[in-house]
Amino acid sequence: MLSKALLRLGTSAARHPWRVIAAWLIAATFAVLAAIAVGGRTADSMTAPGLDSQRAAQLIERAGTGQEGMTAQVVVTPLDGGATFFGHGSARTALTRLQTEVQRLPHVLGTSDPAGALGAGGDTTVRGGLVSADGRIAVVRVQYPDQSRLSAEDLDALVDLGDRLRAELPLRIEMGGSLFYAFSDPDGGASELIGLLAAATILFLAFGSLVAAALPIGMAVFGLTVGVATMTVLAGVTDVPTFAPVLGSMVGLGVGIDYALFVLARHREYLARGLDPREAAGRAVATAGRPVVFAGGTVVVSILGLAVANVPFMTVGGIAVSIVVLIMVVASVTLLPAFLGAAGPRLGRAGRIGRALRAGRSGRLGRRRDPAAGAPHAAGWRRWIGHVGRHPVPYAVGAAGLLLTATLPVLGLRVGLPDDGSLPHSRTERRAYDLVAEGFGPGTNGPLVIAADPTGDPGVLDRLVATVAADPGIASVAPTHIDRATGIATLVVFPTTSPQDKATADTIARLRTDVLPTAIGEGPARAHVGGAAASLSDVGQRTSQRLPVFVAAVLAMSFLLLMLAFRSILVPLKAVLLNLLSIGASYGIMVAVFQWGWGGALIGLEATVPIVSFIPMFLFAILFGLSMDYEVFLLSRVREEYLRTGDNRTAIVEGVSGTARIITSAALIMVAVFLSFAVAEDPSTKMFGLGLATAIFIDATVVRMVLVPATMTLLGRTNWWLPKWLDRMLPHGPVSTDDTDAESTGEAPRPGLPTGESAPVRPS
Repeated sequence: MLSKALLRLGTSAARHPWRVIAAWLIAATFAVLAAIAVGGRTADSMTAPGLDSQRAAQLIERAGTGQEGMTAQVVVTPLDGGATFFGHGSARTALTRLQTEVQRLPHVLGTSDPAGALGAGGDTTVRGGLVSADGRIAVVRVQYPDQSRLSAEDLDALVDLGDRLRAELPLRIEMGGSLFYAFSDPDGGASELIGLLAAATILFLAFGSLVAAALPIGMAVFGLTVGVATMTVLAGVTDVPTFAPVLGSMVGLGVGIDYALFVLARHREYLARGLDPREAAGRAVATAGRPVVFAGGTVVVSILGLAVANVPFMTVGGIAVSIVVLIMVVASVTLLPAFLGAAGPRLGRAGRIGRALRAGRSGRLGRRRDPAAGAPHAAGWRRWIGHVGRHPVPYAVGAAGLLLTATLPVLGLRVGLPDDGSLPHSRTERRAYDLVAEGFGPGTNGPLVIAADPTGDPGVLDRLVATVAADPGIASVAPTHIDRATGIATLVVFPTTSPQDKATADTIARLRTDVLPTAIGEGPARAHVGGAAASLSDVGQRTSQRLPVFVAAVLAMSFLLLMLAFRSILVPLKAVLLNLLSIGASYGIMVAVFQWGWGGALIGLEATVPIVSFIPMFLFAILFGLSMDYEVFLLSRVREEYLRTGDNRTAIVEGVSGTARIITSAALIMVAVFLSFAVAEDPSTKMFGLGLATAIFIDATVVRMVLVPATMTLLGRTNWWLPKWLDRMLPHGPVSTDDTDAESTGEAPRPGLPTGESAPVRPS
């Protein structure tokens, strides 16, 4: 049985703590050294098989035009407000030198020549969209090879050159492009530190002991070190998206500290009963470790389910984050009991500061002390849950109505990818974006690339250029490039709207469904729309199409696992519906903040942006798994009380109030960790942080402390109804609370309803 295995594992780790700690130190050292030796950098490849943008990329690659590679752009304007690039003044001379120096950088295949585009005579004829009509803004477009042949050193070389030339030339120099998107360091370092400090503060207030607060933090840091290093090694083998380390750190810290908190709380209960610290650690792992393993496994399976989207970067990102979660689960049942064994009996008592804090709090609130846990007794929670139980209908209707109202903005959800225009003004990419939009129009920041194979129809290119240029969503079309060897042509076209504008997605769709078919006709020629904006639009559509299938699969899996765990049909059904409510509400709040701008300034959001296309699916996978933490932890206690007493109301009051303090502390830790990422610069990181924090807060408050007791009270004894024929067919789940599990941990069996018996249908 799982309990017996965890009991042996936890007891062994607690009896030989320094061996286990040394083993983790060795593992962490080996992982870091491997990351240094063979690890790679994260890189984004926003493509997926079967998409029209992917077919365009394949044609471009066949043509060998270089447009399939990475790009950068250097945007300049004279520091002298009255100067322009027209004529032969110092500004134009500086522009020529800048272009020459950029051309000499390693791996640069070529650059545009805005000074040359002005003409040798210095006239004001502007060609190629390289110099604005007023001569104030110029763009040097830089072409690099494929991302696989580049590294962060290429970005560093370009940035260093810009820093040097800013001091030598009379130009304001800003930079952007896909090179920055691919190789810029992701946000995270400062956010992780803020999250750790917030978690440490909450843990200290919860346990009143510096030692008790330090152990979950230490375990999480160990696990995160191994997890992120392993992710770096994975990046040396395949393309790991840039958001994976940030998301892995966010989720890893949250679940790691959460899992440690569950085990530590049970360990302190056993210490208060007088058990030896090593035996207490073993039993804590055997009891609290079961829901930890179950919840962690649910998180991993949910995230791995992202593979159904058939978007490679999402699949790899899910694997990378799952590795971090899995490592945190292993650390919770091995490293944490080693820490507990090494700490000895000190964890059973609060420190001097903690005793003073609790004495003051207890005096003010008049709370009794819990003899088992040495903490303030949950009399307040018991009164609240009893109050909800006496008025279940208004509380159930009111809480459900509140969450449904918060979910309503989801009806206006628009997926896309925030462009550089959503970055803060402190970033050079944002300043370059603004200069380009000012000088050439917003669509210049997101050009589309049409790849055409005119085989068998030599006149198709002229028709193609004419029909594309006539579309109202297209501002201009650059000269056609034709590869002589393959005959493949590429057209760079500039929309009238910005990359993240919904009108741009509409233009892409119109080009594919109306414009290109009209130009090509029934002939053998073919054409596809590519480029970064088209790729991101395609990925967004695919994830939106696959989201219902993914949600259905996760819901079905969660229902089955909870049915196995709690031997009930209505409990897992209720859990699935309530989790949907909390996740839907978090989606609605994200739409209100990021698309409507409500409160965006509080998290440093400077412009409204669409919801990143892959974030809803990622959030659903992570949140549904994380919500299982609280679901399993709470329902396990309720089930134990029901088996002991056979009374539904008593089980709800005692079970929910007995877990309320731990769930509240765990939720506060997760919310603090996730909110620390919501203030990062990158909008995608903000979305992950705010979405996760909001959902966890709603889940731990409105759902667990209002909807769960209200609905379970209304359902009465039918909560635990399971047909006898189905009960005989089902194996026992990993968190079942039957007498066999109690015996495996050395606890006396409790009287009450046997696990395999169907509860009466009548209400309590």
